[in-house]
Amino acid sequence: MTPAPCPNTASTLDHAVMPTDDSLAKLDALLAGTESQRWDAFYADRAKPCPFFGTAPDESLVEWVSRGLVAPGKAIDLGCGNARNAIFLARHGFAVEGVDYSAAAVEWAGERIRQAGVAVTLRHQSVFELALAPGTCDLVYDSGCFHHVPPHRRQSYVALVADALKPGACFGLTCFRPEGGSGYSDDEVYERRSMGGGLGYEQARLREIWCSNGLEISVLRQMQELPTGSSSFGKSFLWVLLARKEQGPTLQGAVQQVDRQDE
Repeated sequence: MTPAPCPNTASTLDHAVMPTDDSLAKLDALLAGTESQRWDAFYADRAKPCPFFGTAPDESLVEWVSRGLVAPGKAIDLGCGNARNAIFLARHGFAVEGVDYSAAAVEWAGERIRQAGVAVTLRHQSVFELALAPGTCDLVYDSGCFHHVPPHRRQSYVALVADALKPGACFGLTCFRPEGGSGYSDDEVYERRSMGGGLGYEQARLREIWCSNGLEISVLRQMQELPTGSSSFGKSFLWVLLARKEQGPTLQGAVQQVDRQDE
């Protein structure tokens, strides 16, 4: 599969000023009243008609695993919800950790994992509180977490993902297209003190954000629309993205580079 090219122009991420810890804390506090406490309420009614409350894994994840684009290894599912994707990965040979900010989601995920009879380690915490050892994950997967990351945390989220991956390892993403999100701009998030249910992204903007930190996009497409009750989950208001961390120079290549510099 031909990799989707990264933008030729320099990403705005390359020129953005990284917020200080103090400014991050202040911006977090600005959104805390509407964002940090609503997730338990969101997961409280499991019977409500929410497409993400099903048991089927993402159709993109199923495709990538079945085609061998993503190989078994250590995986972490960021914003795991009820563990529908974590369970799929565990059934296909991955050593899986699931992380969610909502205690209600983690409780539901634990019930489903026990029913499925698979091994998944669960963590109840913010993804920004994770202490992931650099270069230890074969797969970082995010189905519905990134589009809830506020703009001031976006850079650090990309860095967190990239740092956790081994060279050659994969990042898989499912997130809102423009029609799936709130329609808020980055500025409006702070004006309204709300993410409005999640931010939608244009394709070019996703390329700009994720073609960074040594990540190379190989797949970026609209998710397939699949009927309710299918063995896989698919909604056309979502993007799916697969990126791979660059392998980096081999030892031989590094030695050759040094030799050339010495000439």
